[in-house]
Amino acid sequence: MRKALALTMAFCLAAAPLAAAGSTPAPRAVPAQEQEESSYVPYTAEQLDNLLAPIALYPDPLLAQVLVAATFVDQVDVAARWVRAFGQSGIDDEPWDVSVKAVAHYPTVVSMMADNLDWTAAVGQAYVNQSTDVMMSIQRLREMARSQGNLVTTPQQEVIVEPEYIRIVPVGPQYIYVPVYDPAVIFFYPLYVPGFYTTWISFGTGFLIGAWLNLDCNWPLYRIYYTGWVGGGWIARCRPHVRMSRYYVDNRYRTIALNPKVARYPVNYYSLGRYHSIHRSVTYDNRLRGTTPGQRAPAAGAPNKVVDRNINIYDPNLNQFRGRRPREPAARPVPRPTAPGQPTARPPQAPAQPTRPTARPAPPARPAQPPRTAQPPKAPTARPPVRPAPAQRPPSAPAARPPATRPPPHTFGSGNSVFSPKAASQRGQASRSQQQARPQASRPAPKHQLHQQGRQP
Repeated sequence: MRKALALTMAFCLAAAPLAAAGSTPAPRAVPAQEQEESSYVPYTAEQLDNLLAPIALYPDPLLAQVLVAATFVDQVDVAARWVRAFGQSGIDDEPWDVSVKAVAHYPTVVSMMADNLDWTAAVGQAYVNQSTDVMMSIQRLREMARSQGNLVTTPQQEVIVEPEYIRIVPVGPQYIYVPVYDPAVIFFYPLYVPGFYTTWISFGTGFLIGAWLNLDCNWPLYRIYYTGWVGGGWIARCRPHVRMSRYYVDNRYRTIALNPKVARYPVNYYSLGRYHSIHRSVTYDNRLRGTTPGQRAPAAGAPNKVVDRNINIYDPNLNQFRGRRPREPAARPVPRPTAPGQPTARPPQAPAQPTRPTARPAPPARPAQPPRTAQPPKAPTARPPVRPAPAQRPPSAPAARPPATRPPPHTFGSGNSVFSPKAASQRGQASRSQQQARPQASRPAPKHQLHQQGRQP
């Protein structure tokens, strides 16, 4: 009995490690989206300031649409092409995100985003992964412009200063204005004077406020939310003038859709070096992810069809082959491996060409010609006798000729004509006298005179 119990306990102790090993869970496969998030390199505060400086002073309704639309880089490029070709007609029926449709109603904004796709993709990546940092950077830039006196309420915009944030909303109920300014100046120097025009900040022509402006900035929570055109302030002021549309006002937009695939968009971070208006010495070296200068990071999935409009001006190979084609190196034969113990086979050599002789061979000897026989001298031929030259006669004097008489010069022609003005005048007088001598035939009276004579009593 004791032996059986001891064997049972020994078997249980031996099987316990095996059961524990079998119950260990297998490693979980990490989804691709989590891998992308783990490999994401965040932007620094200085980099965000440089990227967001061109749009930090936009009105809040337009700024919210730009930040969301920046995550749909390909759609922004297509929308810009559509607007340039067809204008704003048919935008609502396109299969774009609602934020891209909203930005497409403002041609200057969508063109700016499409002309700088690397910048657009960088802003979209930052907002998808660092939305709070993006909103805080915008508030820092607005405070810089306000401290210089360049961010104030104007006839085009209303600036609302709160203890912790600054809001910018439209003033009028029908139009919204897009500010145009130089970030390198407007955030550092006091340039705006109320009532006077300045070239450092301008607003241009106002754009229509429509139902597509359905987003706004919630600054206390540092996020963007869907308004549904319900609320006070600028929304209550503009709502009576806006025609609501199901394309933009719908409960399905309460959840704002972002494009997480923008993190895989290949950005040329060297081209972003020109966005350094706030922090001059800041670069994007931490974002290169092992790429070489002038080379984009490889994109996962299908290749992006967007045309790359940027070029790395610091690439040393930029002018290497300019003006001529690169020469391809000649292919060298690769020797085949031989078995051990066998002599290595040498490549076949071309047959040697016969060398040309240095000295030319002597020409062949010509056959000897027979000697010429001497011929008898020929008898001289008799020449005809030479006749004597005739005697020369003395030159005789030329006979005198009578002088030629020339006719008098003509009035209307050359002097060689035989026209006589006197004879022509006499002939004209004779012709006129003959015409006067002829009896003139009486002409019949006009019909109206005969009619009047018939009516006389």
